[in-house]
Amino acid sequence: MASLKPKVSVEYGEKATIVTFTDEKILEERDIVELQGSLMGIIEQTEKINLILDFSTVKFLSSAVLGLLIRVSKKVYEQNGQLRLCNINPRIYEIFKITRLTKIFDISPDRASAAASLAGQQ
Repeated sequence: MASLKPKVSVEYGEKATIVTFTDEKILEERDIVELQGSLMGIIEQTEKINLILDFSTVKFLSSAVLGLLIRVSKKVYEQNGQLRLCNINPRIYEIFKITRLTKIFDISPDRASAAASLAGQQ
């Protein structure tokens, strides 16, 4: 049996919780289900969470991940939190543009600008 490594690494910063995806490819349904469990668990731990999702290692993702991100976004905003995405691969960013998700998500080029955009809204 393959060893299960965590799909995300989590850092609890002063202004935000930063979740970095650890897999280069997020394509399998079971990986997405696992990710959803991890992300929802993190969000539910903190009222008014400021969450930054760092995609720096991700090179491929399935359309099901976009659905997961929308669910994550809804959950964060239900708790009066803020969500930022950063370090998105240019090819993946094109998918966000084509699907108009750039209008839904606040996307920053890197962690520093994502954190700065959160600081400006508190």
